[in-house]
Amino acid sequence: MKIHGGHKKMIKFKTQIMKKTTFFLCTLLLISSVIIFPKSSFAYPFWAQQNYESPREATGKIVCANCHLAQMPTIAEVPQAVGADSVFKAVVKIPYKNDLKEIGADGSEVPLQVGAVVMLPDGFKLAPQERWTDEIKEETEGVYFTNYSEDKDNIIIVGPLPGDTNKEIVFPVLSPNPATNKEYHYGKYSLHIGGNRGRGQVYPTGDKSNNVIFTSSSAGTINSIETIEDGSYQINIENETGEIITEQIPVGPQLIVKEQDQINAGDALTNDPNVGGFGQLDAEVVLQSPYRIIGLIAFFIGVGLTQILLVLKKKQVEKVQAAEGI
Repeated sequence: MKIHGGHKKMIKFKTQIMKKTTFFLCTLLLISSVIIFPKSSFAYPFWAQQNYESPREATGKIVCANCHLAQMPTIAEVPQAVGADSVFKAVVKIPYKNDLKEIGADGSEVPLQVGAVVMLPDGFKLAPQERWTDEIKEETEGVYFTNYSEDKDNIIIVGPLPGDTNKEIVFPVLSPNPATNKEYHYGKYSLHIGGNRGRGQVYPTGDKSNNVIFTSSSAGTINSIETIEDGSYQINIENETGEIITEQIPVGPQLIVKEQDQINAGDALTNDPNVGGFGQLDAEVVLQSPYRIIGLIAFFIGVGLTQILLVLKKKQVEKVQAAEGI
């Protein structure tokens, strides 16, 4: 009986070990899938994806500018012309000073992160990885690309990424082939590109983030400034009628006013902590037909041969004239 009871305990022990091992492996697989294959919700333009069907408004403005109010330059490099069904690089450069810090949501200093959105023409899309060259694989190491939505594979988004090591983002793009798909044609196409560095100043709800300057909504005298436990401030302003107006300042921005200061409506209460910004630009690329290139080469050859024949004819006429003594 003792042996039988020990056997049951051994089976129970093995079962527990298997359950714990299975749970550990499942947890490890889940964490790995989040890190290696992140969903679109982890991408930089998450709010744009959730609130806008397209990231570009009818006015031409990319919707990221609705939350990232400061303007900063963005540079793009694309080939002047590409062939059909070919892979080319669209390079987005997001310049800013090295080691620049901004305030995070908790008020602490954090490194800037960057993101980019590239709106390709219909038919153009992110090139499949099996067609990436070794150079492209090296240039895109650590960068994860996401389509803006399932039905918009021509809009590619990237981010957030550490800014100091990703000031230049390479997008591998595959061009369409009009020979196999009659929906597309050879000619000139436009690309719309946006690049962002740093946090936004406004949330999609319309509320300010802590990465913006805060101003007074009323004129009056600062009656008192209270510091809250989380590091935020409450500024009490007494207006001309004696009414107390309270301004809430989140943790992060630094106060530039003090008690008993006289202020007007719209005066700044804090510094402007933002060091980032958003920039957009348009670029063009020509989907070139190989027959046009062949025709152009044939034209050049024809012109060259014509010039040669004219020179030879002229020499021949000169010889005849010389022989006849003319």
